[in-house]
Amino acid sequence: MGTTRITAPEGMPFIDIEREFAAPRALVYRAYVDPELLKQWLGPRKYVMEVEVWEPRDGGRWRFIHRDSEHAYGFHGVFHGPQTEERMLQTFEFEGAPGHVSLEALEFIERDGRTLVKNHSVYQSIEARNAMIESGMEEGMNDGFDRLDELLERLAAQEPAGAGAGR
Repeated sequence: MGTTRITAPEGMPFIDIEREFAAPRALVYRAYVDPELLKQWLGPRKYVMEVEVWEPRDGGRWRFIHRDSEHAYGFHGVFHGPQTEERMLQTFEFEGAPGHVSLEALEFIERDGRTLVKNHSVYQSIEARNAMIESGMEEGMNDGFDRLDELLERLAAQEPAGAGAGR
């Protein structure tokens, strides 16, 4: 499993997250844009994810819900600009705290068949950024990324050699 690096400089309203995956960029990107794959890894294991809408294109909307036996947590946003194997840009809002919108820029960097995912999230205030950190974000993100590692390993085993190139 990879190591997640989370940086939240004091006094700055952003969080930087990096994680390297043992998979080519095309496969990692596919796990981010295919809703059937996304619901297999995004978020903590203790929740089941329901994808209501996932339109990874300029102006496309997204909404998903994490559920357990007692709770449901909704999230939504809008994709901005072209969503490519190199970059994605979207807003993010937790429906339990409406009005606290962040802007997330993802970058997918392939090196020797591995992919570094860099996420730069900008918040409306330092307080909103701190609330995200204090929400248990790190634990949920690590759990989700561990699940993504597992999914990518399964997907890579299913693909013939070189099949992910050029997608």
